[in-house]
Amino acid sequence: IASLAVSETLDPQVSYMTIVVEAKDAKVLEQITKQLNKLIDVITVTDFTKKEHLDRELILAKINYTPKDKARLETIFGKFVGKIIHHKADTAIIEAVGDQDQINELLKELNKFGVKELVRTGKLAISN
Repeated sequence: IASLAVSETLDPQVSYMTIVVEAKDAKVLEQITKQLNKLIDVITVTDFTKKEHLDRELILAKINYTPKDKARLETIFGKFVGKIIHHKADTAIIEAVGDQDQINELLKELNKFGVKELVRTGKLAISN
């Protein structure tokens, strides 16, 4: 499993689980789908591999920060969906959302400030 995210749905009795796997071929993916469908509590399994969908990740990152960095960060956030959610004298915590490529590009930009701590969700996906 490369990524796993679980959350409540509109029905609090039902959870939505997004599992990202790196299957070597279609047979492996098919086997994973079959095994999931065997589970009693599983309602539906959807393979997004060949289906139109959107996916996103969320990160929280603690970076080195001074007030003079605010304008530079806002310029970066102009290219990405992100914002400063908390800051102190020498650190800021930012949140950002995007697809995996966008998040990776943002992290390259944030590394210029010095990332002290990073947490990121697994992918969330929905068909479109």
